Amino acid sequence: MKFKVEKDVLLSGIQTVQNVITTKATLPILSNILIETQQDSLRLTATDLDIGISCVIPVDIQEQGAIALSAKRFSDIIKELPANAVSITTKKNNQVNIETELCQFKIMGLAREEFPKLPEFKDKEVLRIEQSLLRQVLSLTAFAVSVDETRYVLNGILFKINKNTLTLVATDGKRLAIAEKKLNYTPEKDLSIIIPIKTVHELNRNLKEGGELSLVLGSNQVLFDLGGVIVISRLIEGEFPDYKQVIPPACENKVRLGREEFLLAVRRAALLSTPDYQAVKMEVFKNKLVVSKSTPDVGESREELAVVYTGKELAIGFNPGYLMDVLKNLHADAVELELTDSEKPGVIRISGYVYIVLPMRLS
Repeated sequence: MKFKVEKDVLLSGIQTVQNVITTKATLPILSNILIETQQDSLRLTATDLDIGISCVIPVDIQEQGAIALSAKRFSDIIKELPANAVSITTKKNNQVNIETELCQFKIMGLAREEFPKLPEFKDKEVLRIEQSLLRQVLSLTAFAVSVDETRYVLNGILFKINKNTLTLVATDGKRLAIAEKKLNYTPEKDLSIIIPIKTVHELNRNLKEGGELSLVLGSNQVLFDLGGVIVISRLIEGEFPDYKQVIPPACENKVRLGREEFLLAVRRAALLSTPDYQAVKMEVFKNKLVVSKSTPDVGESREELAVVYTGKELAIGFNPGYLMDVLKNLHADAVELELTDSEKPGVIRISGYVYIVLPMRLS
């Protein structure tokens, strides 16, 4: 194998795929990137057996071939090379020569045959989704995924397509995020799968503002073709909880206020939070919201916000992180927070989106 490529192009390709590689790889080969020549391009592939990612970059191919190289070592070398054309050649004993005009490296690789093959998706229905649309609904739900490994089914996002509606749902048991968007066509079949959070992070990293992606479903795997980047992932098997049961009916008395000022007020109050005293207190009065925090041996804060509200007065506590997560991902200028009782969940609803968060006890 022999090819020439610009350093920045090669480094960008390496960085696209190497995020899936874990430092605790169960097999030594899984800490490698597979490099394969194609007709006039280079395909880079990495996998941890649960998720695989590959990307294609333009190179000047002089001789076809393939080799697997240590992701960290290869990345570190390319990163430190001078910024110009790099020539890479493999020898028969799996030695790889990396050369620029004035710099040379020789490193050992592994044969292509040792690298696990990614599954193939032949003769399957292809679903098409706008990349910007998927990026938007992922940003509104991914933060609510559970990190508790004992509740494995919640360690991912429920991804549903029913007729022409795409629905994403995530929950960690203390909050629930549901985002719905209309597709611009109606697929032949409905779909309901749970996508692991690691795969969601890779999608978020690679989704673009324009263009479509292709989704292909296998028996217990899914493929996302983003055009130049392909992400293949195992699915989480199991039954996702019936989220519809916990959505409260819309409440008449809503606290309407500016999203940005609400976010900043919660962020300031959270400065005094500790692991033992997390809750931020919110007191709702007629057309006024008081956001306060009092932490023993740390200090206290109080801030007033002008709001539109005519309901009953109440005080309620929330985990500030749960509020900041949603407020920084919404794009509306104003939000409406539904509060019915100090022990009932708070709800934020906008068109096509519902976020439910359980209150915390105020100590």
